[in-house]
Amino acid sequence: MAIKQLTIFVENKQGTIVDVTDTLAQHNVNIRALSIAETEDFGVLRLIVNDEATAEKVLAEEGYLIKVTEVVGVKIGDAPGKLSAALGVLDKADINVEYLYAFMARTEKHAYVVLRVEDNAEAEAALEGAGFHLITNADINKL
Repeated sequence: MAIKQLTIFVENKQGTIVDVTDTLAQHNVNIRALSIAETEDFGVLRLIVNDEATAEKVLAEEGYLIKVTEVVGVKIGDAPGKLSAALGVLDKADINVEYLYAFMARTEKHAYVVLRVEDNAEAEAALEGAGFHLITNADINKL
């Protein structure tokens, strides 16, 4: 049930991100979530998109180094402590979260959180067992 995330390695220079987003827009790929981490020389751009296959193809054709990673997506209620509750489930299951980022859904009642963990199936089972709703690629496509 994991969702696919594109990790794109980009130069840390003006215009690089707009080049990526323009390329995706020209091919009708809609960005659903975005995270970027940077160093002095390069950036790591992580994207959840509505059409991973097209995005991967067109960005590779433009010369970008891309890695597709399966990540866990979980719906979190919009109230204090909800993220902590989800992370607590994973902690109790001895699952380390390597990184996470969030994005708002089209309703104001919840957000989606993308989690990178070592074992997606184990994390998904723990979260579902605790009553959390997991995000699927179909959910991403509906946004």
